[in-house]
Amino acid sequence: MELANRLFFRLYQCANMLHKTGSRAVETEGLTTQQWAVLGALSRPQAEGGMSVGDLARYLMVSRQNLSGLISRMERDGHLVSTPDERDRRSRLVTMTESGRHVWLVQALPKIHTYYEQILADFSINDITHTLHYLLKMLENMERVDVEGQDRNGGPGDGAEDSADAAA
Repeated sequence: MELANRLFFRLYQCANMLHKTGSRAVETEGLTTQQWAVLGALSRPQAEGGMSVGDLARYLMVSRQNLSGLISRMERDGHLVSTPDERDRRSRLVTMTESGRHVWLVQALPKIHTYYEQILADFSINDITHTLHYLLKMLENMERVDVEGQDRNGGPGDGAEDSADAAA
């Protein structure tokens, strides 16, 4: 158990440092790591026509409540627009604006790539591949535990349910 404790504490530290140093990497563009994740999710080819708030929440594994405030701020900043979904008027479709696409592609992405290079400087391709493999295994186990918890508690958790279906 001591080894597991050390592993999870390191993951906790990494998450905190990712937020701190990642936000610093894109702060001149007026972005945070959360906004970086939203723009990244919406920049994928499969999200070209936008994503519903629910699908975006599941993909990012965050609650709809947390995402809602984030989307509002990003709309205010001109990076996103949300409109009623033509297929389901109860749902809102979130898309990147031209300004958001410019911020993502021209301003933020080069800085993000530099950040990745700095953080992964001492990693071989093998190291990166193995790390990704083990993180995905942990994520799958966490998703299973999350679903089991939802089943025991009689419903969805924080809006990040069914995340395996939305993961890329």
